[in-house]
Amino acid sequence: MEEKEVILTQEGYDNLEKELNYLRTEKRAEIADRIKVALGFGDLSENSEYDEAKTAQAENEVKIAELENKIRHAKIIDEKDIDTETVQVGNIVKVLDMEFDEKIEYTIVGSTEVNLEENKISNESPLGVALLGAKKNHVVEVKAPAGIMKYKILAIKK
Repeated sequence: MEEKEVILTQEGYDNLEKELNYLRTEKRAEIADRIKVALGFGDLSENSEYDEAKTAQAENEVKIAELENKIRHAKIIDEKDIDTETVQVGNIVKVLDMEFDEKIEYTIVGSTEVNLEENKISNESPLGVALLGAKKNHVVEVKAPAGIMKYKILAIKK
C-alpha cells in the first residue's frame, strides 16, 4: 500500500517534531513511573491503576507511530515557492461569503494542521478544494449540506 503524502508548513512540521519528542521522552517516562507505582500495589488482577497505566502506554505508542509516519511522509511547503497569483497550500485567503455578506480569512494548510479556531482549513476540505487554483476576484462554489455556497476571493497573501 502506498502511503499518502502529508503536506505541511514548516511550522506544522516543527510542531509534529516537538510533540513526537515530548511523547518519546517526558510522556514515556511519566507513564513508566505510573506503571512502577502501580506494580507496588501488588495483585495485578485487581489493580485498576496498573491497567490504566498500561492502556495509557499503548495509546502513547500508537500516537508515536502515527507521528513518525506523518513525519516520514511529510512534504514541507517551501514559503518561497508560494505565490499569491492563485490559491495554494500556505496562502492566507480573504473571501466574501456571498450569502451572508461576511468577509473571512482562511489559511490553507495540509490536513494535519487544521485548526478551525484559527481559520486554518484543509486543502482537502470542500472549501479548500474549491479555493485551490482560484485567483483574486474569482467566485468559487462549494457544495454544502445546506446547498451551494458562493465565495468571492478578495485577496491572496503569504
